[in-house]
Amino acid sequence: MCAVTITVLVPDHNGVDALAGIDGVRAVQFTSLTDLPPEAAEAEVLIPDFLSSDKATVAERLPRLRLVQLLTAGAEAWVGKLPGHIMLSTCSGAHGGSTAEWVMASLLSIYRDLREFEDSRRAGAWSSHMTDTLQGKRVLVVGAGDLGRQLHRKLDAFDAHTTLVARSARDGVHGLDELAELLPEHDAVVLVVPMTPATHHLADAAFLSKMRDGAVLVNAARGPVVDTDALVAELVSGRLRAALDVTDPEPLPAGHPLWTAPGLLLTPHVAGSCTGVHQRAYAVIARQIALYAAGKEPENLVRGDY
Repeated sequence: MCAVTITVLVPDHNGVDALAGIDGVRAVQFTSLTDLPPEAAEAEVLIPDFLSSDKATVAERLPRLRLVQLLTAGAEAWVGKLPGHIMLSTCSGAHGGSTAEWVMASLLSIYRDLREFEDSRRAGAWSSHMTDTLQGKRVLVVGAGDLGRQLHRKLDAFDAHTTLVARSARDGVHGLDELAELLPEHDAVVLVVPMTPATHHLADAAFLSKMRDGAVLVNAARGPVVDTDALVAELVSGRLRAALDVTDPEPLPAGHPLWTAPGLLLTPHVAGSCTGVHQRAYAVIARQIALYAAGKEPENLVRGDY
């Protein structure tokens, strides 16, 4: 048993339930970061909700705060917003399967013309025609973390051929410096990288121009990873197709060219939003908090730009 009780602020009852069985941990639910309970004065760990604001001042209101544990795999909204003595940990491992599922659904919808068949149904037309297939497609997955690995496994099941790319090369994974040679060799390119200064506009005009004619760009990362203007130009020309769950700007304003761009499948940042999301997230978080309570570093700590 831990000799000291660690107070953890959680945004909902799911967090209270998930942490109930961890020795030495007391979970206290809060309403918002601007309406904290009295126990906040003792809190060492904060689990903010998905849309928390006031990140820059959270440390001022939580004097004993030592760890911010996110419900999201992405940490770009918090990086650089905390004093150096406060650790930041992501929820990597919780949402990869769901987001990979969205990528698969998008690729299958595009290759099998599911949207076109639905349009025909709405028009009352029996429009039978041959479609493309995901089988045999060469898919370049840029990002080799949890999501990239989950997607690799799912693509294998559909008889596609996957090439993984990460910041630096390792066994079975190519480095980002090889992208120029890899892009023309693949039928689809899937972006699943974290949002950092290094990945801002990774898919710019030069990147897109190296993709083969008719290729599909899928962005399941963050909107600014893609240069929106450059992508719109490729879509309008008809040379590339795309599936986006994230955009830049987000949400899209009325009249934005992405609303009417041809060859685009667009969803409103919902790839990870599906049944069981809280259970999966808190299962990962419980492991991170248990490590912290035992005097160890959480596995998902953000280091630098991560």
